[in-house]
Amino acid sequence: MYDFKGKTALVTGAARGIGRAIALELARGGANLALNDVNEAAAKEAVELALQAGAAQAKFYPFDVADPAACNAAVDSVVQAFGGLHVLVNNAGISIDALLMRLKDEDWKKTLDINLTGAFNLMRAASRPMMKQRAGSIVNIASVVGEMGNAGQAAYSASKGALIALTKTVARELASRSVRVNAVAPGFIDTPMTQALPEATRTKLAEAIPLTRLGTPQDIADCVAWLASERASYVTGAVIRVNGGMYM
Repeated sequence: MYDFKGKTALVTGAARGIGRAIALELARGGANLALNDVNEAAAKEAVELALQAGAAQAKFYPFDVADPAACNAAVDSVVQAFGGLHVLVNNAGISIDALLMRLKDEDWKKTLDINLTGAFNLMRAASRPMMKQRAGSIVNIASVVGEMGNAGQAAYSASKGALIALTKTVARELASRSVRVNAVAPGFIDTPMTQALPEATRTKLAEAIPLTRLGTPQDIADCVAWLASERASYVTGAVIRVNGGMYM
């Protein structure tokens, strides 16, 4: 468990899966939590679970990460409500899968708007209070396919690969103000999306992973919590692969 008492964290895509696991791990450390998601019912449930887990405070912030004005307003609101913003986790994301020749223009744009531009919008907004307080940790959730590619995921792979490049650039820009920026690149994680796959497909996926299992949301949450904490105070611009050895 890490100590986040007196710290405020904004987590996007926090309603379920990896995002919820991250929110609950930060809650166990006593953080103030601002949770964002498009699924209002699930996000409000996550707020209640976070409070039960030990969050000092937890609130739901419904806004579209692809809308820069909404991101600016949300960050301002979080700072006003909690007195600062110390951790930003850009977890919100979608995947619209299709082979290149069949990928629709609108699906390409939507994927990049949420996965890449959404993270950019929030990093730009959060950088202001973080630089002013000369402290902060930003963690972007990338993906193994952002490094190795994957057939049928042109838009998703491109968005996550670009997010890794953006992470490294912003890490260089903000380092002089003691704001750290890192990325976590998950492999295949046991979430409702992968649970819906046929058992034969899940078995084949596990066989392709040296550790012979899918990861868990908690595997990702543990890594994010470490990066967000002072124990990673000398880590910035890193891409940490949590993929069971699938890509080395």
